[in-house]
Amino acid sequence: MSATAHPKLAMRPFLPADVPLLAEIFRASIAELTGDDYSEAQQEAWAAAADDEKQFAAKLAKQLTLIATLNGSPVGFIALEGADKIDMLYVHPAATGQGVGAMLADAVEKIAASRGASKLSTDASDSARGFFEKRGYAARQRNTVSLRGEWLANTTMQKQLVNPKAP
Repeated sequence: MSATAHPKLAMRPFLPADVPLLAEIFRASIAELTGDDYSEAQQEAWAAAADDEKQFAAKLAKQLTLIATLNGSPVGFIALEGADKIDMLYVHPAATGQGVGAMLADAVEKIAASRGASKLSTDASDSARGFFEKRGYAARQRNTVSLRGEWLANTTMQKQLVNPKAP
């Protein structure tokens, strides 16, 4: 038996038991990956969305939520709202740069296209904007969102999808 040189990335559907860990991934991602773009007060207001785990769970359950695992442990997740909007994409800071976000985005782009969506949109944080730009998403408009008394900026971005059902 030899150790594997590359950790094994996999994907699976969301399960209600995942909620505490996903809330932790959500908070850690905001705390450690967005500091260059958002103040501490903004980060705290944003991360507070996971404080009510029952509400956080309900949001994840009503969307198509996929979990990325690394050697069996959840390290990231993506949630597709409706047919054509990425509502959440978060990767644990310890797992960034290993293809987790790309794997999740690839899966949701394929699912949305197979369901007939012609485009996919997301409201990308300033910290995530570069990730989406590299994937072919174009900025459509700047937004300012009020969360718990803090104003946060993001950008609505959109990508044209190739529909596999198209002639």
